[in-house]
Amino acid sequence: MISCDIYKGSKKAEMYLYVPSGSGLQDVPEALLTTFGDLALVMNLQLSTSRKLARVDVATVIEELRQQGFYLQMPPSSWTDTSAKD
Repeated sequence: MISCDIYKGSKKAEMYLYVPSGSGLQDVPEALLTTFGDLALVMNLQLSTSRKLARVDVATVIEELRQQGFYLQMPPSSWTDTSAKD
């Protein structure tokens, strides 16, 4: 079991950043943090392989948290960024 904090940003809807609880954002590349804008903590979760997540495979999240220190959950594929069409 691993405890993680989930953040959302002010720039992209339905994009979330998972990080191990207590580690903060230290392992997240600065370029990635910039794409989020202002980050807000959404929730804390206890993850285990027996837990189901709505949009992502929990085993993948756990593995990436352990290997790279964060997991990026992208918006659903039907999401489009209309702000890029300025």
